[in-house]
Amino acid sequence: MGILSWIILGLIAGFIGSKLVNRTGQGMLMDIVLGIVGAVVGGYVATLLGMGGVTGVNLYSLVVAVGGAVLVLVVYRAISGGGRL
Repeated sequence: MGILSWIILGLIAGFIGSKLVNRTGQGMLMDIVLGIVGAVVGGYVATLLGMGGVTGVNLYSLVVAVGGAVLVLVVYRAISGGGRL
């Protein structure tokens, strides 16, 4: 995937993940970072479970990235005591 694809996927996945966990967005830059980190984490977890990782800008990759973003946010909130990212 190219850098533009990672940014687009990251923005969408980070925004959806932060809406699911926090009910608000984190801001464009933080949503992109959260989505990219979520895509990496989600791809790693999906690979461990025997499924494919993030392959491009498609529905499967978006679901994996959103799942990773939600996982990252939940772990962050658990460690930080529920504060915003």
